[in-house]
Amino acid sequence: MSGGASGETLRIYYDGDCPLCRAEIDHYRGCESAERLAFVDVGRSQAAPPLPPGLTRDAALRRFHIRTAEGRLVSGADAFAHLWIRLPGWRWLGRVLGLRVLGIRPLLPIAEAAYRLSLPLRPRLARWIARIR
Repeated sequence: MSGGASGETLRIYYDGDCPLCRAEIDHYRGCESAERLAFVDVGRSQAAPPLPPGLTRDAALRRFHIRTAEGRLVSGADAFAHLWIRLPGWRWLGRVLGLRVLGIRPLLPIAEAAYRLSLPLRPRLARWIARIR
């Protein structure tokens, strides 16, 4: 995972129909360096956007995905690490998740497990966010 120091573009695929996802993306859009990111709304209320090979709209709606500047498709906790390392306020967390020890990223599987455990909660959290907005 590169540090994002160049002008490379990261494409972030998100469900714009999900209040939780929208709130999170709105936060990232307001961060320093967000102008170097491309946010792609894959929500069903939008016309189907062009998606990279290997990513369907249904998959993009179920799980967080990014496409790196090199064209690699990444999802889940690893996708968050790629996003966070490009945002100065979040960079420390992206670096922690991307930290390699003896050639492996030991914290990434833990973060991925936490991400997968959070997915069933997403609909309830989204309803709660919609109510308070």
